[in-house]
Amino acid sequence: MSHSADTVVVVPNALLDYLGLTSETLRRTAKPVPDADSTGDYGVAMARMHADEHEVGPLNAAESRRLQRIKLFGATGSILLLVGSLGSGAIPVLQNPVAGMRVLSLPSRMWSTALTLSIGGTIMLVVAWLLLGRFAVGRFSVEVYQRRSPARRMTRKQADRTLMLWIIPIAIAPPLLSKDIYSYLAQSAIAYRGMDPYVVSPIRGLGVDHVLTRSVPNLWRDTPAPYGPLFLWIGEQITRVTGDNITAAIFLHRVLALAGVALIVWALPRLARRCGVSSVAALWLGAMNPLLLLHLVGGIHNEALMLGLMLVGLEFCFRGLDSSRDLLRSDDVGWTRFLPSSAGWMLILGVAVISASAMVKATSILALAFIGVALARRWGATLPALRHAPRNQWWARSKQSVYALAASATVTGTVLIVVVVGICVGTGLGFGWTKTLSTGDVVRSWMSMPTLLSVTSGRFGIGLGLGDHTQAILDVVRPVAQLIAGLFIIRWMLATLAGRLHPVGALGIAMATVVLLSPFAQAWYLLWAVVPLAAWATGRWFRLGAIAISAIMAIAVMPTSSNTSGVVLAQGVLAGVIMVAVLTALFFEEFPWQKRRRERAERADTPV
Repeated sequence: MSHSADTVVVVPNALLDYLGLTSETLRRTAKPVPDADSTGDYGVAMARMHADEHEVGPLNAAESRRLQRIKLFGATGSILLLVGSLGSGAIPVLQNPVAGMRVLSLPSRMWSTALTLSIGGTIMLVVAWLLLGRFAVGRFSVEVYQRRSPARRMTRKQADRTLMLWIIPIAIAPPLLSKDIYSYLAQSAIAYRGMDPYVVSPIRGLGVDHVLTRSVPNLWRDTPAPYGPLFLWIGEQITRVTGDNITAAIFLHRVLALAGVALIVWALPRLARRCGVSSVAALWLGAMNPLLLLHLVGGIHNEALMLGLMLVGLEFCFRGLDSSRDLLRSDDVGWTRFLPSSAGWMLILGVAVISASAMVKATSILALAFIGVALARRWGATLPALRHAPRNQWWARSKQSVYALAASATVTGTVLIVVVVGICVGTGLGFGWTKTLSTGDVVRSWMSMPTLLSVTSGRFGIGLGLGDHTQAILDVVRPVAQLIAGLFIIRWMLATLAGRLHPVGALGIAMATVVLLSPFAQAWYLLWAVVPLAAWATGRWFRLGAIAISAIMAIAVMPTSSNTSGVVLAQGVLAGVIMVAVLTALFFEEFPWQKRRRERAERADTPV
């Protein structure tokens, strides 16, 4: 697909070449609308988010040395975060494993210092990720802005080693930035005791003085579980092994989160190649994202397993859908011709895995909608046949599309029902999860647009002397926002049916819509959209926006508690920034002896 440049804007040269904050030339390119079945406006603007990328060669020697420094800089940040988390992490109220240890308990007795180390380590990790982007997607104001591939990229092996080096210190740290893990442990213990976690809360099932209940935040102590039965069943098996040992249970839950990250690392590059996107670029934006490292690994959130299973299921589905073989054994004689072929079984396996991911957290069920549309499209469904046929000829021209959509819905729906019923009945936890999906709505999160709008309007009303009507506004705005989200999701499904959006990209856009208009949102919810979009979207505004938002949110969510004073927080931030500035100079500033050594190495590499 060709792109023609129409204007050129000249700006000053780059001062910080690592980040590519400025460049000599920025080209604004007109993005043609991708080919589709027929003219129409469904998904045209969103389709411009994607353009195929071509693979490039590996880094040269000088770039590899820079990469090594960036890798060590990020690893240093992870280690500082590990040390700081011993004091500022989400430590359990009881059974603190480092309590009483002369050295390891030192950060807990120097909380301000621990906070500084945690903030500084987080900033270093984010800065290292931004610097690493130079070798994944290119300089931000040159290659990213112009939507072209960099001259060279780091290899997949270099990306994997960097991710491993950064993730190890976080993997052995205490829980970071959230105490949700203690709710997981309490709800799993309730299930292990034979009670219904969708009815019984931690305080009622375990008691207020139980070792697990004591670490659950007050807001969630009297709240039933909002998670899927597969996740709680896994937690129940962990409780069976660990009992009331909090440290052992946290360790096994983190192993589960790491398994989810491993699934993401396996599936994301494969999906990216299917979409014509660099696998290294997708890994950098998705799997190496500081939000994923800090929250899914550090915070031990079940989104790691949900996203991992969802992406693996998508890859399996596309192995079937993109196969040149028929999905059914059409060449057979007799009733066996209605059985799935190997490609058909791969599709069914993918749908089953996505259905299982929804039994961890229900959000991922949205992926089945776009797999269903892709399957219907393979079977001959087209949007123009449904939209543009004359009224008196509509059925004659549209029946194939209607039949294909009905058959696709039947296949995906049947597999979904079988998997969901099997998990709900097999785990013994039933269908109570359907009644607790809105449990998180009790939180008024500023990251949720409907909630922020409602709370701001309520405060404005209080200021005008009209009284506090915040809850009434929430009761109206939240359902309206969810309705709008549903309409947008239907629009993205139609764009997929028209062939304008790849199902992976449409899913990512739909997830972004859900996060934006959800009644309740957290920082790591952004990964619902960023991870799948990393495999498809290459548009400059998407990448620049995703990079900026990920970096800001990773730093904005700090390891503070409700009684942290503003003065202590300001001191921690200031000290952390100074520490990062000093370490940045030590890592990246060339001292005279380092410059002489580099020049000797460059002369040795230069052919005579």
